[in-house]
Amino acid sequence: MSASQTPDVPTLLVKIFGKDRPGITAGLFDTLAAYSVDVVDIEQVVTRGRIVLCALVSEPPEGLEGDLRATVHSWAESMKMQAEIISGKGDNRPRGLGRSLVTVLGHPLTSEATAAIAARITKAGGNIDRIFRLAKYPVTAVEFAVSGVETEPLRTALVTDAARLGVDIAVVGAGLYRRAQRLVVMDVDSTLIQDEVIELFAAHAGCEDKVAEVTAAAMRGELDFEQSLHARVALLEGLDASVVDKVRSEVRLTPGARTLIRTLKRLGYQVGVVSGGFTQVTDDLKERLGLDFAQANTLEIVDGRLTGRVTGEIVDRAGKARLLRRFAAEAGVPLSQTVAIGDGANDLDMLNAAGLGVAFNAKPVVREAAHTAVNFPFLDTVLYLLGVTREEVEAADTLAVD
Repeated sequence: MSASQTPDVPTLLVKIFGKDRPGITAGLFDTLAAYSVDVVDIEQVVTRGRIVLCALVSEPPEGLEGDLRATVHSWAESMKMQAEIISGKGDNRPRGLGRSLVTVLGHPLTSEATAAIAARITKAGGNIDRIFRLAKYPVTAVEFAVSGVETEPLRTALVTDAARLGVDIAVVGAGLYRRAQRLVVMDVDSTLIQDEVIELFAAHAGCEDKVAEVTAAAMRGELDFEQSLHARVALLEGLDASVVDKVRSEVRLTPGARTLIRTLKRLGYQVGVVSGGFTQVTDDLKERLGLDFAQANTLEIVDGRLTGRVTGEIVDRAGKARLLRRFAAEAGVPLSQTVAIGDGANDLDMLNAAGLGVAFNAKPVVREAAHTAVNFPFLDTVLYLLGVTREEVEAADTLAVD
C-alpha cells in the first residue's frame, strides 16, 4: 500500500526554498525520479519572488536514501537554492472534522488583525491548513482554509471581532458548493446603484423634502414599508411619464457593479435583483446588465402621467425573501447555494434566508444580523467572498465585450 494509505510507511519531506525561477519544480522531480520515489503530496508557494516547494515522497529503495539526500542538496546548490530533507512516516495528519473557508478583507490588512484572527481560530478549536491571497487591490483579500471546527461556531467567533479589527470577515463551509452553479440576488437602491430611485423621481416632482419626511417616519417605525411606499408614491401624482427616461439616465451604478455581474455571468452564475423601487428602472437595469431576474414595484401610469399609485405585488421586506426563494426555484438552485446582498433593514429577511447574506455598506443593525459584511465602496469585492481571485476578475474583464 502507498504511504498516503498506510501511516507507518517511511516517507521523506523534501523542502526547497530560495529565489524563484522557471524550471525549479521540474528540476527537483527530475532529480527525485532517478530514485524511483512516489509522490505523496506537493505544496508550492511563491511570495515576492521567493519560492518554497515541499514534496512528500516515498522512501527510496534500500541503501539509496543517503545518495538521494546528497544529490538533492547538490542540485539545490547548483540552483543557488537551499534544501532540507526530513524523515518521517506516512502522509500528513488527517484534517479535523468541520472544514470552513474564512475570507478576510482589509484596507490595509494589518499584522494585528491577522494575529487576532489566527488566535481566534485556534481558540475556537480550529487549525489553519492553508492561507491564500485572493486580491491585493482595491483591498487585500486572503482566504484561510480551516479544519477542526464547525462553520457556525467559527463564524460566530470571528465575525464579532471584525469591526473592532477594521476588517470584513466571511466564514462559509468548504466543499463542492464552491464549484456549483449558484444564484446571486441583490437589492438595488444603495446596493447595485448609488441612488434611491424614489428620491430621483421626487426631485423632478419638487417634493424631495416631503419624501424625506415620510422616509424618516418609516425609519422611526411610525410607518411600515408598504405604508411609506404608498405615501411617497402619492406625492408623485400628476408627474409626466417622460420623467421615467430622465430618471433612468440619472441612475449611477455602484463602483464595481458591472464587474461583479460580468464576472458572475462568465462563471455561470445566475444574477437577479429585487427592489422596493420601481420596475420602470429595474427592467432597464435588467436589460443593460444582462440580469436573469428582476422584480420591483410598478408605478401606475395612465394617460401619460403617474397616478400616484403602484400596481401589482408589493415588494417589501417579506416580499424580497419570497422572491429570492422563487428565483432559486426557477433557476434550479438550492436556497443554500444562494447569495443575497443588501444594505437596509428591508433586506434582512432575504439576507437571512440566503445561504450567504452579505450586508453591503449597511446600517449597523443589518451588519450585525447578516452572515457577513462588506464595508468597502466597491461591489465587486463580494467576489472575493466567493473565492474568486483578482486575476480571475481581470480575465473576465479582458474577455468581456461591452
